[in-house]
Formats: sequence, structure tokens, C-alpha cells
Amino acid sequence: MTLRSSRQRTTQARLDASETPFTRRLSLWSRGSFLCAQIEPYCSTRLYLDRTDLRHNNDPTMSKVTFAIIAAGGAAAGAAATAAFYSAKKDSLPPTTVSTTTTTVTGPPRPTPISSVPAIPRPVAAARAPPVDPSGVFQYGFPGPVNDLRPAASLTSTYDRRTRNPAWVAEHITPESLANSNADRKHSVFVEDITIPEKFRARLKDYFRSGYDRGHQVPAADAKWSQEAMDDTFALSNMCPQVGDGFNRDYWAHFEDFCRRLTHSYPSVRIVTGPLYLPKREADGKWRVSYEVIGSPPNVAVPTHFYKVIFAEDGTVGGKVALGAFVLPNAVIANSKPLTDFEVPIEAVERASGLEFATKLAPERRKRLCQEVSCSTIVKEYAQRQKAFSKGQKA
Repeated sequence: MTLRSSRQRTTQARLDASETPFTRRLSLWSRGSFLCAQIEPYCSTRLYLDRTDLRHNNDPTMSKVTFAIIAAGGAAAGAAATAAFYSAKKDSLPPTTVSTTTTTVTGPPRPTPISSVPAIPRPVAAARAPPVDPSGVFQYGFPGPVNDLRPAASLTSTYDRRTRNPAWVAEHITPESLANSNADRKHSVFVEDITIPEKFRARLKDYFRSGYDRGHQVPAADAKWSQEAMDDTFALSNMCPQVGDGFNRDYWAHFEDFCRRLTHSYPSVRIVTGPLYLPKREADGKWRVSYEVIGSPPNVAVPTHFYKVIFAEDGTVGGKVALGAFVLPNAVIANSKPLTDFEVPIEAVERASGLEFATKLAPERRKRLCQEVSCSTIVKEYAQRQKAFSKGQKA
């Protein structure tokens, strides 16, 4: 028995004894090269260790040692991360005191944890308070626990990382906010939301030649009270792919105008808007959810429907709230179609979206919106006006 082989066996025995569930899982993960093969379009980076990378010297003993060192290092990093996580969770406790029979050691205060909600970069804001409070809708209940809460000047939204669309976007409009006209749409540009991790982010190129509009969930026309407020509405986290002619530029625009006209009857109107992906019965009688995905590689889901939940407030604390819920298909809709055809119980939107909208709104405070006001659209032929204007300029 040589001294070298004895040392190798001793080293290997120590490594075997130090194996942990973490290193065993990492070993299995190193064999999982099939994972990225199955989802190749989404695997721009190899997320596993190829075993051939560990055998570059054709020495099986050395490869095992190298692998064990990597695993042990990963376990140490994982332990450190876990310790940091639990120490951050307990940051609100006073400095801990550890006592023994002979000494008392007082530890330093733990650092303040970093917020899970990313900060939104902002220019220097105006001194005056904004005329709207989009987050005020939370008084009726928080819709749901989803990713990337975005509190902006003109809206509050959350994001669905799977579909690359917002889950819901809340806005607040008042007669005062709509009367102000301090912004110009031509100064706003569509931008990617850099607060969302890049791998989950909708991209501008996803919409290029897709055949769909970048459809605002909170319309720019609702945020004319400041340029910053209007710019907030142009982030792709406020967009969904929408059919253009016949929907986004027509019936949906008329619907948005209806919401603005509600401020003629109510001093405060709150609106929550978002996409739905609803099942459709097929020829075999079975129900299936099917939707298109745009981008290259496929990245952004095309919703089958959109919803709006409207809270029209009477302006008094604890006063009555007129509730309305509507679901519209993401398709061409004739302008002659009555808006009431799309009115649904708010519970139907909740079941379809997995969200909740009025859990804190007592039944005695609720009214049905379409019983209080006429739920109807005023058709404005935007496309025809634009064509006529264009012809006039050419003449």
C-alpha cells in the first residue's frame, strides 16, 4: 500500500462522511442535463453542471474530489444565505444577549432587511400632492398576492410573471384629475419595466409585427394631470396584447370613455383592470384554455378577455359605493353592442381571475352601478376622424 493511495482513501472517506442532503441533491442536479434539453428555447444559460466538465483530466478520483469541494462550497453558501434570511426576518427584535456562567456578550443590532418590492426610479416630483390615490382601492380589500407590486403616480399594479402581463392595474380618477391637462401623449414613449427581472419582463420587440396593439390597462387619457403620471402608463407592465381595429381603438376606447364620464355623477371613481384567460368549449364537448403567445422566442401571452371592476364612490366616509364588473372578449366588438351585455357579477370576475376585489366592502354599502346610472357607450369614430384629418392635410 503506497502512501498516496492511503491518503486518497482517507480523503474520500472524509468526503463520504461529510455528504449532506444538499450535496446529494446537487449530485442529482448535475445529472439533470435533460431539463434544459426539454425547455431549450428558455434556457439561454446552462443551469446545471455537466459531468464532463468535472472529468477534464480523465482522473475519476480527482473529479469526485473536485465535485465534492464544489458541493461543499455550495452547501456553505446555502447555509450562509439561510442564516442571513432568518436573521433578516428577526431584525425587529432588540440586540440579543447571550449569557454563560462566566461572561455576557451583547451582539450588534442586525441590519435592516431589503424590501422585496423594487424601487421605481423617479425624477424629482412636484411639490404638490397628486390629485389621485390609486392604492385607495385597498380599503375594499387587496386583490391578491402576486409579484412585482408597482406603486406609481397614476396607477398601482401587480405583474404575472408567467404571462408577462399585469395581473391587475388599479387607478383613481376624479373630476379634478381629469380637468387638469398638463401632459402631452407625444412626449411619452413605450418602455420596458426595468423593475421586473429581465427573464420575466415583456419586451418591446415582443410586440413588433405581432398583429396586436400594446393595449393600456390604465389609459393615458386618465393621467393627463402630469407628464410623469402619463409616462407611468406607458410601461409595458401596464400593457397587454389587444386586438387593434374593432377593439382597442374602438369599443374598448368607448368603454374607457364611459368610465371617465362616471365622474360627472360621482366625485371619486376607482377602477381595477386586467386580463383573463378563459376556457372555450371545443367540438368534442370539452372545455380548454387556449391562447396565443407573441415574441421570439414566445414570451407574452395574448389574453382571451379583459375585465374592469368599477367602484363609484359617493364621496363620504363609509358612504355608498356603486359596484360594476364587466368582462369583454379580446376581439372585434360591434359598436352597436350594449355595454350591459358584458356586465357580470363581481364574483364571476373573482372566480375567473383568482383575485378578490371587495372583501372589506360591507353588503349594506353596495349598490349596483348599472341600476344607478345608464351603462352605455358613446360611439366616437376615432379611426374615421383620423382618416378625414389625414385627407384634409394631403389636400
